[in-house]
Amino acid sequence: MRTSVRAPAHDRGGPAVRRRQRQGGAGRKDNKTAYLMIAPMVVLLGVFVFWPLVYSVYLSLYEINFYKGSTFVGFKFYRFVLTDPEFWASVRRGLYFTAIVVPGGLAVALLLASFIKTLGTRAASFVKTVVYLPAVISIVIASLLYMFMYQDEGLVNWLIGLVGIEPVGWLQDTGWALPAITVPALWLGFGLTTLILLAALLDIPESYFESAQLDGAGFLRRTWHITIPLLKNVLLYLTVTGFVAGLQQFELPLVMTKGGPVGSTTTPNLFIFNSFRDATPYATSYSLTAALLLFVVLGTISMLIFRFIKSEKSIDG
Repeated sequence: MRTSVRAPAHDRGGPAVRRRQRQGGAGRKDNKTAYLMIAPMVVLLGVFVFWPLVYSVYLSLYEINFYKGSTFVGFKFYRFVLTDPEFWASVRRGLYFTAIVVPGGLAVALLLASFIKTLGTRAASFVKTVVYLPAVISIVIASLLYMFMYQDEGLVNWLIGLVGIEPVGWLQDTGWALPAITVPALWLGFGLTTLILLAALLDIPESYFESAQLDGAGFLRRTWHITIPLLKNVLLYLTVTGFVAGLQQFELPLVMTKGGPVGSTTTPNLFIFNSFRDATPYATSYSLTAALLLFVVLGTISMLIFRFIKSEKSIDG
């Protein structure tokens, strides 16, 4: 007659079950640690981002008056802004501005980063320092510097005069004012972009370029078929942040042209700023609603960029 011996209760299920129980407990502990670490940031986002955004949407439904009680008007100001041709004209100027600054800045930064990569340690350190210097200069100071350069007898007109071109009223001509403002924007932004792209370039395995070079691929072919595809995630990040920053450009047109001549450099944020300073009683509500609609425009453009430039998993070199 056989006698069966039952395992103790704490041994039932075998080592695999006990291992899973220990892993489950460790996982729950890790989750609690992660929640505690992100809790301060969630609180800060809630207090300084999400709550002000929700409250702004609530206020946009009222006609705000600082001298008497606010009046509920529903979506009245949304209709005003959406049917205002000046608002959409400012958005088009912002898109035109970013269409020059973002692709141009990325192209210059990529070429410069590729050049720095070929330098020795000391030379690369010096060039990186020089390239990054514009990023630490105040936008107001840069604006004043370029205003002097764009004067009738300034440096830019002197340089083009050397090749026989007549002086141009860069900041007084409606056709040249906005393109002229893009130059200091490029100068201020390409330093940080260059360093980000340089870090990404250094992360690409050198064996890829060596193999392509052995197959006879030149610099342009290596850049098009190796560098750009492997920089896709970084380029996506820089494109999105560049478009968002470009559409919100405010200081350069404010200092250099004050939105002129004839409103040709009035970007969306400058339009909102001028609307807020308007003497009309509903200026606050109107500018608040315009800012919220600009937020929607920025979100839509960002989603479109993510849609057309899909990110990929990084390649482990």
